[in-house]
Amino acid sequence: MADKNKLPLITNRRQVAKSALFGIEQIDLTFTNGVQRQYERMMGSGRGAVMIVPMIDNENLLLVREYCAGTHSYLLGFPKGLIDEGELAEQAANRELQEEIGYGSEQLQQITELMMAPAFFNAKMTIFLAKQLYISELEGDEPEPLEVVSWPIKDYKELLQQADFTEARSIAALMLVRDLLEK
Repeated sequence: MADKNKLPLITNRRQVAKSALFGIEQIDLTFTNGVQRQYERMMGSGRGAVMIVPMIDNENLLLVREYCAGTHSYLLGFPKGLIDEGELAEQAANRELQEEIGYGSEQLQQITELMMAPAFFNAKMTIFLAKQLYISELEGDEPEPLEVVSWPIKDYKELLQQADFTEARSIAALMLVRDLLEK
């Protein structure tokens, strides 16, 4: 029986592909029971990302509808983005709010950290609840203006039924914030 607490030994690693967005690394592993395997994984930047659930008031969330190249569609979700070099997660969250919805936040509350597809890459996303919003715009890197959509949190079940609200991270953030606000 393999030792559940001991990680497999990485015996070799090499980059097998690289694009402008990511690299792919191949790793050779030897598990504690002697089994050898080869895995491929995306190489992450290590800084992480943020997603923010902004509340314009005590009853209404703000979402954005934006183009998603992976699905070649427009999807509804919460503002999000990468943490820039030298930035704290809270700073990145407030910057992304200003870039994507035109508001900053005086009250950011960290809700949780999620791992995204840990079998394939090391990428974490920190989820925040943003309250006490104030108007403040920063220029972002989006190629077109994002559509900002207000949604009553009490109607979260209707939001979950929307054909364009399917991103797992946004669904998880919605449910976590809903549970937090019900306490």
